Amino acid sequence: MGRKRLPESADGRPTVHTVAARAGVSIASASRVLNGVGGSPETIRKVREAAAEVGYVPNAIARSLQSQRTGLIALAVEDIGNPVYVEMMRAIESVVAASGRQLLVHATGGQIANETALLRRLAHRYVDGMIISPIRVTDDHLAALVDSPVPVVVVGQLAADAPVDNVRTDSRTGVGLAVDHLVSAGRRRIGFVNGPLDTVPGAARDAGFRAALAAHGVQLDDRLVEVGDFRYAAGRAATERLLARACPDALVCANDLIAVGALHALLAAGHRVPEDVALVGMDDTELARMMFPQLSSVSLGSAERGRRAAELLLQRIADPSLPPRREQVAPSLAVRASSADAAPPYVGRAPEVTA
Repeated sequence: MGRKRLPESADGRPTVHTVAARAGVSIASASRVLNGVGGSPETIRKVREAAAEVGYVPNAIARSLQSQRTGLIALAVEDIGNPVYVEMMRAIESVVAASGRQLLVHATGGQIANETALLRRLAHRYVDGMIISPIRVTDDHLAALVDSPVPVVVVGQLAADAPVDNVRTDSRTGVGLAVDHLVSAGRRRIGFVNGPLDTVPGAARDAGFRAALAAHGVQLDDRLVEVGDFRYAAGRAATERLLARACPDALVCANDLIAVGALHALLAAGHRVPEDVALVGMDDTELARMMFPQLSSVSLGSAERGRRAAELLLQRIADPSLPPRREQVAPSLAVRASSADAAPPYVGRAPEVTA
């Protein structure tokens, strides 16, 4: 008489029933051991040996349904190719991984419909929580945030009374740091290349630029202000439009991608950087240090904002009763060759080359 066939799932995989039958214990006892709850030393030994013999693999989906935890955290950003989001993502992933979870990343293209749809998908509880960094914040965003059945942390500006955890920076002050630096270097025809004004960062940086010029008594010349979007190609095109109608002696750019586009537009037009036009970006990403000349840039603490957001989210998952928290990361300016005082030109004779 052949050996009794052990029970399997519909797809042929070993189940808890399979393990229990092989180990000669009850299904309840096998389930406790396989879920790490415990049992007698002898039961634990039998169940583990039986699981190894039959090739039992725990069903992660079933476990998540029982525990209401998926082990997944979502991150939603406008553009995963933007270096500022890469730095933020790395910091978030480090914190999330240390908690034993995995990170899922979504690129929204800055589209409101994409972001609100993603927030509403949280009703399906496909993740344990989400970090989102929208560049526009609408009533639809706020409604979806309030209704979310899982915790959400917003990286970016929110109203002070928004009932959600929030990590922000002060890009208005950050632009002011750039203008202060340029004015102290003797620059007065200071231009600004910005992203869309209907975005939270675009509006804040425009206001910061205008306020900083006024604080120094520098007259704003509207011909020196140009708007595109937050990407390289638009930054270069916007700078070309600005140069076609005005002659700045300095440019502030709303992020490093725009600043790289501006640098290439300036060099292509025959302007020396920083001798003719000083240049300052924002975000202080790796990109700023990869350019020649290296770009001065205002750091808005992207990695620090990501780290804090991840920590707030994990705390919220552990204790949903916490009151909403708001944290702010201060900006700082890194001065590099693109805006540093230019050295006097070398006028000596070049050394002779001998064979």
